Amino acid sequence: MTRIKKGAKYHIPEFKSLEEEAHFWDTHSTADFKNEFKPAEVRFAKNLTEGITIRFDPETLGKLRQFAYRRGIGPTTLARMWVVEQLQQSA
Repeated sequence: MTRIKKGAKYHIPEFKSLEEEAHFWDTHSTADFKNEFKPAEVRFAKNLTEGITIRFDPETLGKLRQFAYRRGIGPTTLARMWVVEQLQQSA
C-alpha cells in the first residue's frame, strides 16, 4: 500500500482490476485527489409519464443490455436515449 504524505501532489494510479481500484478507494480519501477530478455533465430526464412496450428477441436484448452496462445505465434508459437522438436528428 502506498503511503500518502500531506502537501504532496497526488495522482490517481492506473489500476489492473476493479478489485484493485476498489481497495485503493477504500483506503484513500477522494479529497486528496480533488484536483484530478473533472466535472461531470448531468442531464435530468423530463417528467416521463407514458410508456410503450417494445419486444426484442433474446440476442438483440442481450446486446442492448451489454451496451447499456458498458455505459453504466439501464437498457431502458439507453433505448430511450437512442430513440430521442434519432427523433432529434430526423426533425
